[in-house]
Parts: sequence; C-alpha cells; structure tokens
Amino acid sequence: MIQPLPITVLIAAKDEERNIGRCLTSLSPAEHLIVIDSHSKDETAKIAEEYGVKVIQFDYKGGYPKKRQWALDNLPITTPWILLLDADEIVPQGLWSEIASAIVKPGGADAYLITKGFHFLGRKLHFGGFSHRATLLFRRGKARFERLIEDSTSTLDMEVHERIIVDGTLASLNTPLIHEDFKGLYAYIDRHNKYSSWEAGVRYAFLHRAGTQQLTIRPNLFGNHQEKRRFLKMIAMRMPFEPQLWFLYHYVFRLGFLEGKPGLIASQIRASYIAQVRAKLFELTKRNAVAS
Repeated sequence: MIQPLPITVLIAAKDEERNIGRCLTSLSPAEHLIVIDSHSKDETAKIAEEYGVKVIQFDYKGGYPKKRQWALDNLPITTPWILLLDADEIVPQGLWSEIASAIVKPGGADAYLITKGFHFLGRKLHFGGFSHRATLLFRRGKARFERLIEDSTSTLDMEVHERIIVDGTLASLNTPLIHEDFKGLYAYIDRHNKYSSWEAGVRYAFLHRAGTQQLTIRPNLFGNHQEKRRFLKMIAMRMPFEPQLWFLYHYVFRLGFLEGKPGLIASQIRASYIAQVRAKLFELTKRNAVAS
C-alpha cells in the first residue's frame, strides 16, 4: 500500500454540488481532507460525506479572519503540510508527483506557488494570461493570509484576492492544477460582481490609507513574485482607461485572440470586472466625501 502524503487538504466550498465530487476524487494521495462549507443550500456537504470526507461548517462573524484563515487558526491539523483548494479545482497526477518530491526535498522551501490552470467555457485556455500563481502549499504554521480591510457589512466569508504571507522561503511548482467551474457563466459573473465590491473597498483603503492593512504584502518591483504583482497592481489602479488596458493585455499582448470566442469573452469579462471595480470605487469615494 502506498503511504499517503503528510498533507491536509482544506477545500473551501459553498453550493458546489456540481464540482465537489471531481475535486475530491483527485485528492486520494493526501493523508487528510477537510471540506470547509458555508452552510450550502445544495448537496455539497452530503456528497463530501459520501466520499468519507470530514465537513466543517463555517459561521462567518464579519471582518478577519475569513474562512481559510479561520480554518488554519482553529482546526486541529496534525500533518506538517497544508494544501489549500477551492471545490472547483482538481490536482492532476503530475502535480501530485511534484508535491511528493518537494515536501521531502532536503532544504526545500517552506511554501510553494502553484499555477491555477484556467478552464473556461469547457476548454483550457493556453493563451490570454488568465491562469495565475498563488501560494497554496505550505508547512503548517509557516503561512497566513494577509489582513487588508475590515468590512463588517461584507457577506463574502472567504478570502478573495488576499495573498498568503510566508514566514520562510517560497518556491514554485511547474504543473498547474485544473481550475474549472461547472456552475456556468451566471454563477461566475454573479460571484465576480461581489468580488468587485470587495476590491473597490480594498482600493479605497490603499488609495486613501484607510482601513487596517496591519498584515499585508508590500508592493516591491524588485521583491518576490507576490510583491512584484502587488506593485504592478498599485500602478494599474492609478492608470486611466484601466479596463481597456486589461482587455488589450489579455486579448492582444497575451494572445487571447488565439483562443477564439472563449478568449474574447474572457477578456471582455475581465475588462468589465475592472470597470465595475472603478465605478464602485468612484461611488464609495463620493459617499465617504459627503459623510466627512
């Protein structure tokens, strides 16, 4: 019998009955699986339990921490390694092989960036730059989510674009995981409408030095991957015509046009998301100006 890898996989879920089974099926090499559910109204929890996976219900109280940081702080995780996943993500065998080598490597890193391979409208997008890297695998006790803003009115109970801060060394794995949501465009766009409200609040906090930002990744052009990404984002949010620039970035500069209609639609949605963020930021700025 093959010894399971000493990893606890934390799977964040809410109304994921269309995705959760595929996700759990891909996780057999891991020692422990835990689904952190947000009181799904569908069969998410039932399906997970049928797979023999422990389900924990998360009751969000507002503010920090959100779902995954709460799990890191409160669940009795005993394995030396933790892998974070969303319910619409699959770990292919090639990535498991890389993970197995990385966690036993002498002098290996404390955390690893993994690419979320973006699938859209039934296909993997090779062009367009829609896939991105995130810190998903790390040693227990060596990483936590940054703390950006306190928003007691937000209903988003899971981290959106908050990044992991690593207390130690950071490296990268090459094989991407499969990120494919089978709930359709309506759910995808509805989710990003909520994300855009959150991001508008984050941008307001950065631009006006409001909020807490007590624990956050600092922008640094010459820093690590996450610091460079944050630096470029700080530049982008101050540029005029940002939605149009993002469309050009994905569709032209990153060759999204080679993906045909799915590449065009994905680029348009990205530009529309940024336009929503900026519109909500404008509204938030006006409202706060009147209030003061």
